[in-house]
Order: sequence, then structure tokens, then C-alpha cells
Amino acid sequence: MKIVTSAAELADGCTFIPTMGALHAGHASLFQMAKAKSDFVVASIFVNPLQFENNNDLELYPRTPDRDIELASSAGVTHLWLPQESEIYPANFLKKSAGSIGEIFEGANRIGHFDGVVTVVSRLFDLLRPAHAIFGEKDFQQLFLIKTLAREGYKDIEILAAPTMRESDGLALSSRNIRLNESERKAATVIYRALLAARNNSKIEAARAAMQEICSMEPLFKLDYAEIIDEDNFATATDSTPNQRAIIAGWLNGVRLIDNMQMKPSTVNTGAR
Repeated sequence: MKIVTSAAELADGCTFIPTMGALHAGHASLFQMAKAKSDFVVASIFVNPLQFENNNDLELYPRTPDRDIELASSAGVTHLWLPQESEIYPANFLKKSAGSIGEIFEGANRIGHFDGVVTVVSRLFDLLRPAHAIFGEKDFQQLFLIKTLAREGYKDIEILAAPTMRESDGLALSSRNIRLNESERKAATVIYRALLAARNNSKIEAARAAMQEICSMEPLFKLDYAEIIDEDNFATATDSTPNQRAIIAGWLNGVRLIDNMQMKPSTVNTGAR
């Protein structure tokens, strides 16, 4: 694996996985997916200041450079790009807007977060011009917005979605998990239990209520939202919505955790007789 500090050292046409470091097995699965797609796999590590709503959260974001290099190399990355902030954000860069969907759910609770996400992804795409880019489904709202960004401005880049990787107890892999102590880590499994409860309900209202009830039983977890959405537009789903997804977010002692799960197709009432 070659480590580079400038996009000028990279050719166009790679399969690209942008990250903020603190790499884990979930990232490794993205790298392996990319390796199966291409012989030219570029991963970037850049902790993007524009997507943090406060400096404290930015400072607390975990940084594990030595482990990151080892994991990336072993998982099939051919080029690890470590850009400087001045390369990503020159003096004349333009900040993008994520639009109305960037202002709901995660966007409503993390003001400006998704503007920062689409801005950095746009800059990375401009600098690198990959053939494909891979993003995980765990950050489903982010994935939706990046697909929209590509559709509107980067039609030559194929956006690929990778399934969420989970621990044996169902907790979605996240770089933030290492900030949880033992009791908080145990409490975090309430998120997966809530999603399963939603998925096993055949009606939207029952599914939503099940998520909220299960979360209320864990005193360490502060629920932010638990909703069933239409995957195609992020509107609140109804029983007749074809593509439903449960989304959830909350806090454990200042650590924000999010997750989502596609609802069973059998839960959808198409109105057929």
C-alpha cells in the first residue's frame, strides 16, 4: 500500500472509500468490497471540521493513525490518501447545501452537519474523480444525500452502498463506540433491539411505538428520534409505503449513536385483495 498526501499523486478512475479514520471492521468490509470491484482502491482519512457542530466533539473524535494504516493495508487498500486541510479547503472553496433533507432528523439535531458532509465529499470527488465510491448504509441519511449529490453533479461516479456491519450482539460498528465504557456499551444494544421490534411489527404506528417503548426501558440511553421513513424521499412512512426503513438516534453520556434497518417487505400493506 502506498501512502500519499496529495490527490496530485493519484490517477483518476479508482474505487474510493472516504473515511475520517478510527478504522474498524466495518471500514475493512468496505475496503474488501472495493478490492473485489477494482485493482485500484483509494481510501482517504480526513477528519472533516465542517461536519462537527461543536469544537469539543471534533477534538474528541478518536484518532488511531498507526492502526488505521495497518488495517487499510491488510484489507486491500492500494493507496491511502492523507490530505491536508489546505488541499481540501483552499481559500476560494464553496460550501454546499444539503437542501431540505439535510435539515431533518440528523440535520435537525446537528445543525450544518450535512452541509459539511456534502461539501467535503464534493471536494474529494473534484480532486480525485473516482469511478466508484463506497459508503455504508449505517449512515443512511448521509448515503441518501451523497447519492443525490452524485446524481446532480457527478453522474460519472457510481455510488455503491455497503450493508451495516454489526457486533455479535447487534450493535452497529462505529468509530464512536470506543468512547463507551462497559455499562454504556451494554446499554447501546437497546438500539438494535428497538430496530428489531420495529421490523417485526406489521403496522407503522405499532412499530414506532415499539421502538420508543424499548428505548424508554434503558435509563442510560436518551432517545432523540425513532421513526419509520420512506427510503425514497425521507417522508414519514405509512402502511402503504413500499420501501420503509426504521431510523433511530440517541445519546449515551454525550456519545451520539445512530442506526437504521430496512423493514420487512411483508409489513407493507399494498391494498391488494
